[in-house]
Amino acid sequence: MIRVVLPHHLRTLAKVGDEVGVDVNGSPTVKSLLDALETKYPVLRGTIREHGTMKRRPLVRFFVCGEDISHESPETPLPDAVAKAHEPFFVMGAIAGG
Repeated sequence: MIRVVLPHHLRTLAKVGDEVGVDVNGSPTVKSLLDALETKYPVLRGTIREHGTMKRRPLVRFFVCGEDISHESPETPLPDAVAKAHEPFFVMGAIAGG
């Protein structure tokens, strides 16, 4: 079980608490984690990744173990601390302004 922390607006949309648990088969990657998250919570499809391309939306960021992994390949394996639920996978909304 991988722990995922979602931003407030996605928690409200999915009707969940601060943190959700997601089961991922095999060695977890960002892609496999997001696939499992969207399978468990279909209402999140298209909110974190684009529908057609499955690319991360521009104002969404991913953090693990204090590091921004948003620009890494979706096939990059997640750290053991995340895979073993010692640390959560954070989905964050970036702040934009002008």
